[in-house]
Amino acid sequence: MGFADNRIAVRFAYEWHDDSGNWLRSYGNENWEFDESGLMRRRLACINDAPIRAAERKFHWTQGRRPDDHPGLSAFGL
Repeated sequence: MGFADNRIAVRFAYEWHDDSGNWLRSYGNENWEFDESGLMRRRLACINDAPIRAAERKFHWTQGRRPDDHPGLSAFGL
C-alpha cells in the first residue's frame, strides 16, 4: 500500500464462490483519488478472477478484516 496527498494505491486478493459453489480468487491493484470532502473522485482498478478448487483456498476466516497473525499476500505469492 502506498499513499500521498489525496491518493492511495492498494494491492488486494479475496476468495468467493458463486451460486453454484464454484470458488474464485479475485486479485489485483486499485488506485483511488479523493476530493476535498474526502469522497472518492476517481477509481482505477485492475481485477483478475481465477477459478480455484475449494482445497486451494488460502483465506479461511469469517467475513471481515484479515486477522493480524494471518500471512499477507506476499507470503502467498499474490
